[in-house]
Amino acid sequence: MNTALSGVDLLHLPVENQQPNWRDIDELADVVRALGSLPALVSPGDCDELRLRLAAVAHGEAFLLQGGDCAELFAGPLIEPTRDKLRCLADMAAVLTSESGLPTLTLGRIAGQYAKPRSMGTETRGDRVVPVYRGDAVNELRFDTEARTANPQRLLSAYRAADRVLSDIRRLRTRSHTLFTDLGGDFFTSHEALLLPYETALTRVDPASGRTYGLSGHLLWIGERTRRLDGPHVAFAAGVHNPVAVKIGPTTTRADIAELIELIDPHREPGRLTFITRLGADAVHDRLPALVDEVITRDSPAIWVCDPMHGNTFATADGTKTRRFEAIRAEVQGFIEVHRAMGTHPGGLHLELTSRNVTECVDEHTPVRERDLHLRYETACDPRLNRGQGLELARSIAPLLRPSAPSSPSVSSAPSASSVPSASSGELLRDAATLG
Repeated sequence: MNTALSGVDLLHLPVENQQPNWRDIDELADVVRALGSLPALVSPGDCDELRLRLAAVAHGEAFLLQGGDCAELFAGPLIEPTRDKLRCLADMAAVLTSESGLPTLTLGRIAGQYAKPRSMGTETRGDRVVPVYRGDAVNELRFDTEARTANPQRLLSAYRAADRVLSDIRRLRTRSHTLFTDLGGDFFTSHEALLLPYETALTRVDPASGRTYGLSGHLLWIGERTRRLDGPHVAFAAGVHNPVAVKIGPTTTRADIAELIELIDPHREPGRLTFITRLGADAVHDRLPALVDEVITRDSPAIWVCDPMHGNTFATADGTKTRRFEAIRAEVQGFIEVHRAMGTHPGGLHLELTSRNVTECVDEHTPVRERDLHLRYETACDPRLNRGQGLELARSIAPLLRPSAPSSPSVSSAPSASSVPSASSGELLRDAATLG
């Protein structure tokens, strides 16, 4: 048990903490006990190795590429083979390393991204209302009241699914040397630490060091919706020795940044804390400088990573969620420009993407038009970049990461997102939290 959560009733957390209304609390307690008896999914040593590798990113000596599915699935025809996921990241990493001159550290949204925070508790289709889909670890995607009921047994299924993916990765490491060479020699996993009964059941004390680790994944992050300073998710992150990340959106204040640093990384250890910004192309120049300045003021080695997906989500006229590739690229460019202007390191990218040739993000150049979205719209939750779009993004931003790349003379003079095509068929959701 994570001692930072002592006294917290994890089985009865309120819905504002993004915890489901489980169908049976006694059944949930039994599942948590069962999970606690199972082997850890990852090792403390590998978590420590990732911290060391992230320390190089914190020092400006490497670049982090974190990516994968929006919501992983347990089974079905839309499951993407693990090898294809890793190859997609490896190809992007090769482009980033070649064009930027910086080694790329790869980190998958994989083997654990089975739960999703949502802004609404229900979903409506016509006159039918059912509980919202919260990821395969909680309920089923099928639009049916019984299927959408939060089932504690699915936490055990999530463990088994993660174990299968990790086994795939271990097999690939021994059989596909070229792939792992392209990945930088190793590969690490990450997911949002959302379902605290699951995460705490897989929290263990390392006998060798006496330290506590969350051993469901190598890096665990806290989402924009659950980063409340006095909330249980931040307390969980503060209590484990893993590298951890916190997602921050446009409402984040300097005071929030300062307190998160003190809570999670009071000793200022490089590789311990990462801030993942999700600000939107139209807000990154205005919002990011003050947050970066607060990190500088606090003498924190926190890593800065850009999530250009969640702040650039909009709905088409027929209600389909999508993202515009040009806005995604504009946010990354703005992120880099701000850091160049402030003398700090733009440390990485956090992307929802797939190796499959899906049509989920609109793109003026591929082209994927709004009218094309239905052709291969396969995501279980949020729209992802396809392989071609991921590679194009890597090619377009890698030259900006070169140590000799010219920096903007000032943050205020950097190009704005006004040149990005507008979401003409839907309202741009500047804080994508409203979309779930």
